Amino acid sequence: MRQAMHRLRIATHGKGLVPFTHDVLGWVASTKIKMGVLTLWCRHTSASLTVQENADPTVLEDIKRYFEALVPEAPGRYIHDDEGPDDMPAHLRTMLTQTQLSIPVADGRPVLGTWQGLYLFEHRGHPHHRDIVLHLIGE
Repeated sequence: MRQAMHRLRIATHGKGLVPFTHDVLGWVASTKIKMGVLTLWCRHTSASLTVQENADPTVLEDIKRYFEALVPEAPGRYIHDDEGPDDMPAHLRTMLTQTQLSIPVADGRPVLGTWQGLYLFEHRGHPHHRDIVLHLIGE
């Protein structure tokens, strides 16, 4: 059994879904681990991770709009607003999604479906640099 760990730094441009599948595929291949489990961990409380369709960009736009309606930025609605009106809504959106993914690895590749891609879901309005930790264990 072997292990490998890596950190991705992803630049965001404000709210939205940022694809990073290609980076993960390249790193997993570089480890030479053929079978195992890949864990992805987002080190932030105002951004999250998701596996989502990677073919039609309107899916990503609809997801973004849905979360805007579900957890609106409404001045006076939240007590916590230390970093602006998108602060608490970003924390709630992260709580409703996920900060960790576990994906099986077979034949040296994450086992993703044909139309699945990996995305960082940025919940803040301004650009950020987000850290994603990758941990692969297998043989």
